[in-house]
Amino acid sequence: MTSIFLYSMAGLALLISFFKDQEKSKMSLKIAWNQFVKLLPSVISIMLFIGITLAVLDNEVISKIIGDQSGILGVLIALVLGSVTLIPSFVAFPLGGALLNAGAGYPQVAALVSTVMAVGIVTLPTEMKYFTKSLAVKRNVAAFIICIIFTITIGVIM
Repeated sequence: MTSIFLYSMAGLALLISFFKDQEKSKMSLKIAWNQFVKLLPSVISIMLFIGITLAVLDNEVISKIIGDQSGILGVLIALVLGSVTLIPSFVAFPLGGALLNAGAGYPQVAALVSTVMAVGIVTLPTEMKYFTKSLAVKRNVAAFIICIIFTITIGVIM
């Protein structure tokens, strides 16, 4: 539902832009297309990695590794696994729910889902390409630290 709303708003903004200035709108679309084409090889490699990861690591395997009884070791595994796995949010959140239903612990799922969403080891080369190496590394380290704090908070609360 959110996607439909966002795409509708983007389409509406594009229509308004075309009415205001067709040439600038066309130029903007050409720039956007060229950026998309430049980014496509990275996106394809990321999608391949996602496919392989989801094929190898299904819910059952992950729930065994990060089950409720796995403790701190399970949390550490989930933090590392989430950092190197790239899963879209529309898959990550239902996966977290499925893992909880399969017996995974709250801190482990919090660690996995938060790092999947915030830390991007797989996307780090792409980030370095478009931002500076220093900024990309600092962002990922900061995100990892925040995920640890979030996981501890969930562990204390739940």
